[in-house]
Amino acid sequence: MAKDIPAINLPAPSSEGTSSSAVVTAPPSAWSPLRHPAFRSLWLAALASNLGLWIQNAAGSWDMTTLSSAPLHVALLQTASSFPVFLVGLPAAAFGDIFDRRRLLLSFATWMALTSATLAALSFTGTLTPERLLALTFALGLGAALSAPLWQSILPTLVDRTELAPAVTLGGVAINIARAVGPALGGIGIALAGSAPVYTFNALAFSVVVFQVVRWKQQRPTSHLPPERVVGAIIAGLRFARRAPALQSVLLRSGAFILAGSALWALLPLVARRELHLSPLGFGLLLGCIGAGALAGAAILPRYRARLGTDRLVVLASFLYAAAMLTLAHVRFAPALYVAMTATGVAWIAILSSLNVAAASAAPGWVQSRALGLYLLVFQGGQALGSLAWGALAGRLGTALTLTIAASALLVGLLIAVRHRLGIVSKDDVAPWRAFPEPVLAQPVHIDAGPVLIQRRHVVAPEQRAAFLRLARDLEPVRRRDGAMTWTLFEDVAAPGIFIETFLVASWGEHLRQHHRATAADQKLFDALDQVARDEGVTHLIDAYAAAEASARGEPVG
Repeated sequence: MAKDIPAINLPAPSSEGTSSSAVVTAPPSAWSPLRHPAFRSLWLAALASNLGLWIQNAAGSWDMTTLSSAPLHVALLQTASSFPVFLVGLPAAAFGDIFDRRRLLLSFATWMALTSATLAALSFTGTLTPERLLALTFALGLGAALSAPLWQSILPTLVDRTELAPAVTLGGVAINIARAVGPALGGIGIALAGSAPVYTFNALAFSVVVFQVVRWKQQRPTSHLPPERVVGAIIAGLRFARRAPALQSVLLRSGAFILAGSALWALLPLVARRELHLSPLGFGLLLGCIGAGALAGAAILPRYRARLGTDRLVVLASFLYAAAMLTLAHVRFAPALYVAMTATGVAWIAILSSLNVAAASAAPGWVQSRALGLYLLVFQGGQALGSLAWGALAGRLGTALTLTIAASALLVGLLIAVRHRLGIVSKDDVAPWRAFPEPVLAQPVHIDAGPVLIQRRHVVAPEQRAAFLRLARDLEPVRRRDGAMTWTLFEDVAAPGIFIETFLVASWGEHLRQHHRATAADQKLFDALDQVARDEGVTHLIDAYAAAEASARGEPVG
């Protein structure tokens, strides 16, 4: 039920003018972001949040095996925790790019504290039922789904740009410290005092989050443009994802892994309780081994990622994860399973850290929260659907055969890596680049006036015609990714070599935002176009009736 919260940052600028010897430097330490006070404070808040979620994960799973004997009910806990991402994942991601992130975090942390307090009250009074446990687990999942894009957008912005990968990894470390300690605390708490005090502790953990966020002094970026509307921001995020091959590769790889890998998390409580006959403490220690393995994996990740490369590391970690699943399926010797779960933690942090870094590197700053919201949607949605499917299958085939099928599916899913590699994603490609100057206006234009038709004139020599047309094909995905609804290239039949590029944008404000969405990768395309064509300027045409109506409504001007 805990959420793996990927982190994100604006990409580091390229180091032009440096020698090759200066570029090849040792990677920053895995723990270096903690030297920043603001990062350290909010990282502790994220740790407290995840600690509460993992204690709930252990306590809720154990309570469900007591309240119900159906494997589907136990698996539904994972679904109840992850399904809210389907409902609010995209709006939550848009919230992170539009609204005050500090106020949102405070609201969602308070919601989760109240939900945990309600669980404690029901448990104290003996009125907790499977349905109520599922409903309140869903409520906690809703808070986590709303908070996750905020954490992923905030944490790495508090460190140096060169520390993106360590900051992303530390986001996973906070989760896995909680994974190592939380289940054990949950198991000990249930064994000594029962579930109610454990749920009370969760409420206190979320109160720590509220306290740390209140202490944070946020530095908000300024913009001369009004914020995007939520629906428009969601559409812009989806449009970007459709035209961003690097992000699509991350989404495909994430979905393939978690759909199969979720079987381990869904069926582990059943194996522990029904087949190993472990006590609550033993189950907590089993989960704690996963957390301990993840901590060990985080410490050695920088060295092995540098030696193996991202894609080879993920493939090897996937084989290790599949081997652990097969061990869980067929071995009933508890010490061997503790070793297997430790290996699971190593593989889990290696795969998730690699996916998180790739997702963070695939999106520019203007759409960072939305892009990683899509990543969370795929990951948590895949976990919800996978848990439901594997739980239902285990009810028919048994846990051993179900886990064997899931491990095989995980290895087959690695075939996607042949065409969709993570190692080619570079944060330098999405560095911001100011491609165009601000438009020169005869009079102010209302922000919401539109649609707007942009026409750019290119003059091409006959010998450069083929090269220009080849390069111009790459203009369409760039324009559409950044906001164009249509794109067309025309040639003047009376004057061959005169090309008019046109694209339509929904509003004047959306076109102004286009000026801030170009990336360093786009610069390479435009530089190549400059070599084969002469740019003779741009014309902006706006719907005359819409402009008049916007003026009559007194809307903001740009």
